[in-house]
Amino acid sequence: MEKSIIQMKDIRKTYKTGPLEVEVLKGISIDIKQGEFVSIIGASGSGKSTLMNIMGCLDTCTFGEYLLDSKDINAYSEKELAIVRNRKIGFIFQKFNLLPKLNAYENVELPLLYKGVDKKKRRENVLKSLEMVGLKDRLKHKPSEMSGGQQQRVAIARALAGKPPLILADEPTGNLDSKSSDEVMDILVDLNKKGITVILITHDQDVAKLANRIIEIKDGEIVGEINQI
Repeated sequence: MEKSIIQMKDIRKTYKTGPLEVEVLKGISIDIKQGEFVSIIGASGSGKSTLMNIMGCLDTCTFGEYLLDSKDINAYSEKELAIVRNRKIGFIFQKFNLLPKLNAYENVELPLLYKGVDKKKRRENVLKSLEMVGLKDRLKHKPSEMSGGQQQRVAIARALAGKPPLILADEPTGNLDSKSSDEVMDILVDLNKKGITVILITHDQDVAKLANRIIEIKDGEIVGEINQI
């Protein structure tokens, strides 16, 4: 049996706004195995992005247990969480989050610089990642010189460059036309076939169906799960 990469038990998240407390997650329990492709689906405001932020160590839960690769994330300091994000997780966001003044090569290289990877290894990883997403001929192009689909593929290459075991994709097709959306999803499916765990946050049923497992969230709770294997 595959080892669990994510284990969440009774995850709750409450935000305080003045005297008010709003409970966004209301006891989420999820077990995701290494190599799975899981879609987390729900309407806007369902809590799915908050859940992804906790999974990605961008935020912490108010209550509950979160084990990432068998490590208790709740016990980690901010510095330790930053190291986990850098080494274990590749992020893909709806808005690409590319730096406009950097070209494709430099955008993909940036997290490797933070990680302290030497120049020769950085170049090797960057070129390989851009080749995997079909953009090896766009190395010197800046975001403004690329289509939305190309920018998202650069973002995927950036997520891949550090060779993380886990990819978290938050609405990765949300700003794309149907053709570009299909291309991005083809890349994610292919990455999963190569053994990378992919967790996809989406509101799009058609996109969600490409995963092996679909988890539906509504009002901060899991209300349904479909295993498509």
